[in-house]
Amino acid sequence: MIERLHIVKQRFDEVSDLIIQPDIIADQKRYVKLNKEYKDLKTIVDKGEIYERLLNNINEAKEIIADGSDLEMVEMAQMELEEANEKLPGLEEEIKYMLIPKDPEDAKNVMMEIRAGTGGDEASIFAGDLYRMYSKFCSDKGWKTEVVDLNEGTSGGFKEIIFSVSGEDVYGDLKFEAGVHRVQRVPQTETQGRVHTSAATVMVLPEAEEFDVELDMKDVKIIRTTSTGPGGQSVNTTYSAIQLKHIPTGIEAKCQDEKSQHKNLEKAIKVLRSRLYEAELAKKQAEDAARRKSMVSSGDRSAKIRTYNYPQGRVTEHRIGLTLYDLGKIMDGDIHKIIEELKLAENAEKLKESGEVL
Repeated sequence: MIERLHIVKQRFDEVSDLIIQPDIIADQKRYVKLNKEYKDLKTIVDKGEIYERLLNNINEAKEIIADGSDLEMVEMAQMELEEANEKLPGLEEEIKYMLIPKDPEDAKNVMMEIRAGTGGDEASIFAGDLYRMYSKFCSDKGWKTEVVDLNEGTSGGFKEIIFSVSGEDVYGDLKFEAGVHRVQRVPQTETQGRVHTSAATVMVLPEAEEFDVELDMKDVKIIRTTSTGPGGQSVNTTYSAIQLKHIPTGIEAKCQDEKSQHKNLEKAIKVLRSRLYEAELAKKQAEDAARRKSMVSSGDRSAKIRTYNYPQGRVTEHRIGLTLYDLGKIMDGDIHKIIEELKLAENAEKLKESGEVL
């Protein structure tokens, strides 16, 4: 572990020198990337220094005890040794997790898509509930959300809603939310008081930069239409809505949220680029999952990942067998514990894969 910490320290020193170079500062994209790496490495380097100090304390204490000439010093050294040995396993565990290579996608912003599944109007209402849950979670994290496109349900909620989330390490947290979410409750339309099961699908697409996906606009068919649904006077009269179709893959994207056709085209291209990028990423995730039998982030969009049971006030995260009886707070955006537990499970898988023993 010391050897690996020294390698990290070496890279940290390199990055520290690079971020003060004028040519790096002038290249904003590279500067931002290196600055992010600097912060990530610094947390490991700081923890590594604490670890090395602790090991030095243990060695010094052992030397004093072995010498045995000063009884008072020996007694103090024994106490220090016990204290250091208690701290050591926890610190080693923490550093092991910190040394797991980060997924390069984790730092990206995302496009989130929530679609009502089985369950008719109740599924649309549930899709609306999920959107509110994620909006509040993102607000708690200090992230910015912006609606790209939506299709409202007939009794409330959404048949489909697409929104962007920007901030720090957004994909790293939200990637775990991709999959099928089920709700079990008595629908507002139900007169008999029977519990129904409905579902909504959540997709989390890491927002692709221009250098991530080469998108040739010659391969893209652009359809301009009038917007549909509620809105101002100009909504149904001007050709501001944009629909894009990527001819080689058949992947589509649309946006009608803005009054300006240019802005809608800009947003639709972002969605299309992210969908193309995510399609490649999903293949890679599926391969990785098959290799390490991962249930945490498998790239399988049809997997039922979570159930929200209203009669019992229960939320069950099926991938890791976690059940929380705190439905009200969770639907109010407090999904931090679920995400942290999923991160721990994924890190444990990565540790096993790299041959480390927990």
